[in-house]
Amino acid sequence: MPKIKVLNMKGEELREIELAEELFAQAISEAAVHQAVVNHLANRRQGTQSTKTRSEVRGGGRKPWKQKGRGSARQGSIRSPQWKGGGVVFAPKPRDYSYKLPKSTRRTALKSALTDKFEGGNLVVVDEIKFDAPKTREMIAFLNNIKANKPLIVTESLDKNTYLSARNLQKTAVTYADLINVYEIIKHDTLVLSESAVKRLEEVFI
Repeated sequence: MPKIKVLNMKGEELREIELAEELFAQAISEAAVHQAVVNHLANRRQGTQSTKTRSEVRGGGRKPWKQKGRGSARQGSIRSPQWKGGGVVFAPKPRDYSYKLPKSTRRTALKSALTDKFEGGNLVVVDEIKFDAPKTREMIAFLNNIKANKPLIVTESLDKNTYLSARNLQKTAVTYADLINVYEIIKHDTLVLSESAVKRLEEVFI
């Protein structure tokens, strides 16, 4: 089984724990990861874009000139798509871009992302991530102690102080085990897990 050292918030090594092979030692499927990222970005789209077609643009009710005799191309409306101020061909309209991935694909993608972080040496496990009060400077000190660059911090459950401490830091995000997703994992350089978050991931995804 894969093993990793557990640090405290000062960056000191405490002990070594075993990680579940089902999560951190799987064959990496780039195809599944790609599908998960595309799905995540599609589900985030608002889909509120809207442009007027020729039937919705104001004006153009009268034929601008007679059909024949002028030597000009025939025209039926000054709001046809080829006219300035005309409607848009196949105009985009509000729509829902979201769709569902198969559960097996989602799990494969997550396991691939976690395995990639572990094998790349970009996974850090901390015995406990806890802040007595929201303090950005304490979060900065913590990240410096564990040498985490552009980190995604994952706790077992929602921790308000941890979230508020990291909120003002660029390229730093905080989430909890039940909401972890492939896009956020690969977007950040370092994955920082509390020891309880590791156990929660094993409970949920194995």
